[in-house]
Amino acid sequence: MSEDDTARSDNLAIVGLLTFDGLLLGAFGLAFTPLFIGPVPVPIGALLSILILPWLVLRAGEIDPRPGPAATPLIAWFLAVVVLGFAGPGGDVLLPTQPGTFWTSFVLVFGGLGAGLFALRRVLTTGATHV
Repeated sequence: MSEDDTARSDNLAIVGLLTFDGLLLGAFGLAFTPLFIGPVPVPIGALLSILILPWLVLRAGEIDPRPGPAATPLIAWFLAVVVLGFAGPGGDVLLPTQPGTFWTSFVLVFGGLGAGLFALRRVLTTGATHV
């Protein structure tokens, strides 16, 4: 195996690991979004997703600045949120849908998507070389 093949397989493994991290982040984001401190909902999962997901996308973009590989952590996160959020284990719905806490689900889904897409836009416009 040449050095180029080894470097390519290493890069593929790192992008795969970042994708798996995006999947885990989606699951943890769902688990920690419906938290309360007393009577006040505190969407820790949404905050974690908004802060960590752009970092995952930027790191994937540093390895491979093409749109597909750079977006894999975002796609994995979104799939985890949609699948587990609407058809969770045992048919449970993990996204809060009650009138007083619906906003936490909104912040998780659209905040995470917005942060991830912002990072992906940055990767595509700069090639993630100046990140």
